[in-house]
This record gives sequence, structure tokens and C-alpha cells, in this order.
Amino acid sequence: MSTLSFDATGAAQQALEQHLPALVEDRIATRIFAKDHTLWGTDAESESAIRLGWVEAATVSQPLVKDILELRDALRAEGVTRIVLCGMGGSSLAPEVIAGTAGVELTVLDSTDPDQVRTALEDRLAETAIVVSSKSGSTLETDSQRRIFEQAFTEAGLDAKSRIIIVTDPGSPLDKSSRETGYRAVFNADPNVGGRYSALTAFGLVPSGLAGVDIQAFLDEAEEAAEVLNDDAPENIGLALGAALGGTSPLRNKIVIAEDGSGIVGFADWAEQLIAESTGKLGTGILPVVAGPNAPEVTAGAADVLVVRLVAADADVELADNQVAIAGGLATQMMVWEFATAVAGRLLGINPFDQPDVEAAKVAARGLLDAQPEPTPAAFVDGAIEVRGGDWLGGATTAAEAVKALLGTLAADSYLSVQAYFDRLAFAGLEGIRDELAAASGRPVTFGWGPRFLHSTGQFHKGGPAIGVFLQITAAAAEDLAIPDRPFSFGELIAAQAAGDAQVLGQHGRPVLRLHLTDRAAGVAQLQDLVAALSTRASATES
Repeated sequence: MSTLSFDATGAAQQALEQHLPALVEDRIATRIFAKDHTLWGTDAESESAIRLGWVEAATVSQPLVKDILELRDALRAEGVTRIVLCGMGGSSLAPEVIAGTAGVELTVLDSTDPDQVRTALEDRLAETAIVVSSKSGSTLETDSQRRIFEQAFTEAGLDAKSRIIIVTDPGSPLDKSSRETGYRAVFNADPNVGGRYSALTAFGLVPSGLAGVDIQAFLDEAEEAAEVLNDDAPENIGLALGAALGGTSPLRNKIVIAEDGSGIVGFADWAEQLIAESTGKLGTGILPVVAGPNAPEVTAGAADVLVVRLVAADADVELADNQVAIAGGLATQMMVWEFATAVAGRLLGINPFDQPDVEAAKVAARGLLDAQPEPTPAAFVDGAIEVRGGDWLGGATTAAEAVKALLGTLAADSYLSVQAYFDRLAFAGLEGIRDELAAASGRPVTFGWGPRFLHSTGQFHKGGPAIGVFLQITAAAAEDLAIPDRPFSFGELIAAQAAGDAQVLGQHGRPVLRLHLTDRAAGVAQLQDLVAALSTRASATES
């Protein structure tokens, strides 16, 4: 197993001192690995009873390795060297981290944006196979992506069935239809593992292994980590991290996860969906904030923020107050964080395995697709930005004034969520506004690309504490893209997903500022400039 280390200061250290003795005495570690479904309360027992397969996933998944590697070799012999993953939430984030950390190419298509879908379609199609990952088998995004790729393969004169690999739960609608259709391979994952805990199941292993990751070594490391975690001792780092995440008093419910030299590519994005979807419910929860080591939230010292630094095993880290440092290999860290999230759920008094509020935005989106209402008129237009918002907009007449008005709705315990519903690869630089908005607002800021965040942090937005303020950014595509055998296009789908989420957030009484970029490049540049100006003015005021 890779070297695993942990250190904590301030409120995190106090949480360890307060909770570790009871966690050890109550044998929480060994009971989790014994799949004791009573650990999270009576109301959670039925769900927990069918969601604890992740504790043995590293062992249960070992037989998959041979089949995955044989398929990889067969595909390569046919000249198929590019793997595209069509998946959402945990189905896409885990393979993205696994492949990225291994330095292996894996194209992750977790968007319904027409431009991003088209880019994935047009890149080396003759060398491409797709992995369609959906636990339920009914995920709208992945179904749409499968349809467009199947059509593209056929139109290019390729055998589409030989290029499509399915990962799903046994007995799901996708499982049955894929076997009947005769797709190249169907891999079943353990149905007793929830999507966000599925990194060590077929959902994480199939796309990663086909792309070229050494998944045998990955599983071996995870098995060793599981042995270390299955120990009722105060030295158990999984118990310590769980206590730090869910046991501070008063609760520091914004966890800033800062990449600080760990060598794991994108780990904080994976941990974000794990924690937010697991804990954000019943009006409580922990909001993960993905940030750099020098982000405003890291240095501000806010009373509701705990900083977790992801560091290298041999790093000499000097922690400020109320911080945690953790080091370990990728498979080790995944096991530790899954375990710690379950522990944090017990301390918070919630069920870490359900997601009762995820469905609301999906239902709203489907309703909008069926009804196809006229778009809500813009309050005003400023350059390449159409502005829509609530009464709190006041007399705003520019996009900059609208953003400033939105920030004015933030309370002392609020957070700002930025949600961008368009091509996350072509406009990755837009994420830079996160730090600037954090500096301008003085509050934690999350940045999510839609619709993928709906399958992760979307649960916290609706089910967690009602303290979020939302900046939604949508953008017109240069050209829409039809979805085969569907009455709506990709452009219509992503627009409905954005509008549906805004509708549900509004029904929860949360402020939502919607900025629609009528020209992507011009709108992004305009938005970046106005946010930079707000940040500069805030810095000048402070000094």
C-alpha cells in the first residue's frame, strides 16, 4: 500500500479528540466492514442494507480484470485505441481521476452541450470505442450520447455494435436491451454499491482498464488499504478523517479540498461528488469546495470553513489553524475517503447512501422538454450577456451590477455556486472566475460544469442547508445537434436541464442569477472582465 499519512490542527484536531474514542469503542470501523446497516439509524437501515458492497469492492472486482484486459487487447488488435466514456457523476469522475493520474488518455463525455458532444464525435472516430456507464440504465444524458455515437459509427461504415461497451447494474433496462442488441460487451457492477462509491467496481475499472491503466495494481493497493481501515484503533486515518469532516463543533460545513502536490489528478472533483451527495440532506451536510492551495478560502480563516490539503507522502507541510493534511496513493485515498464519508454521515445523523433530492431537477427538465415553453424574457441585455434574475436585482442595468446584486444576497454563512452549462473543455479557463468571486464575496465559492454537477453537488444544493446563492451561466451553441430518435436536440436538452435546475432552486427560495451568453467567446471574455473588476474593487476596499 502507498504511504498514508494524516495531520490536523485546530477544530479538526479537537474533533478527533472528541469523537475518536467513541468511534473506536463502538467498533465503527469493523462494523462498517462487516456491513452493519444499523450504524446510520433506523430510517437509513433499508437503504444501507443494500449499499455497503463498496467495503469489499477491491476484492469482489478482481475477476473483472482478466475480461477487461482481454477486451482491451482485442480492441487494440482491431486498431481501436481511443476510449470515450459516456457517463455522469460517479460513473465518469472516478475513471477520469484514475486515467488522469496514470497519465492515460481517456475521453470523458459527461455533457449534453452540442459543441462538446460534436468534438468528441469528430476526433478519430475510426479508432474509437465507447463505454456507456449508467447504474440505473435510464440516465438521459448517457442514452443520448450512446444514440449519437451509434449513428456516427454506422454512417462512417463501422460496425456500431462492436464499438459499444456497456457498464450497468444487472437487470437494469440497459442491461437487458444491450444484451438483446448484441453490443460488444456488457459488464455488470455490484448492485449493492451506490454510484458515488463505485470507483473500485466495473464503473471505475472498465473505462480505465480499456484506456490502458494498470487496474490490477490499482485493486491490489485498494485491498491493502481496506485491511488498514478495518481496524478499531485511534490510529485509523479513515476514522480520523471522518471525525474531522463531520465532527467539528460547531460544524464547519464548508470543506475546502486543496490540491497541494499530491500527484493525484482531479481527486478533489471526485471527492466533491462523494461528500456533497452523501451528506447534503435533511437541511444539513458538508459542502466540498475544490480550490488551490492559495485560494481565498484557504487563507481567510472563516469560522465555517475547514481546509483539507492533499499533499505528497514525503511533503514537509506546515499547517495553519483549522487545517488537515492527508497523503496517500489514489486507490488508498479513494478507500479512505469513502470510509470517512460513511463515518461523517454517522456523526451528522444522516444516511450517506441515499440521494433524495437529485431527482427533482431531472423531473423539472423532462417537464420543460415535454412542454417546450417559451424562454423567460431577459430582464435586460448587456453586450453578449442576457440577464435574468429575481426581485433582488433591484435597479441593475448591467451584468456587472447584476453579479454585484447577487453577491449582496450572501449571508455570513452562505456560499456561492457557479454553474456553467456549456463546453467545459473549450472554455476551461472560465473556472478562473471562482477565485475572483471568492475574493470579491468573502465567501466560499464552488464551480460546477452542467449538467454533470447535477449528479453530485446538485443533491447538496437542494437537500443541504438553504444557504446557497447561485450564478448560472448558459451559452448559445454555434450549431445544435440532433439526438437520434428523440423529439429534442442536445441544445434543447441542456437548456432544459439548466432551466429545470434554476426552477427547483427558485422553488427552494434561493437566489438564482441566470446569465446567457449569446456569443460564447465574447460572453466569456465579458464575464471574466467584469468578475476581475469586482475582485479588484473588493481588494482595493479591503486595503
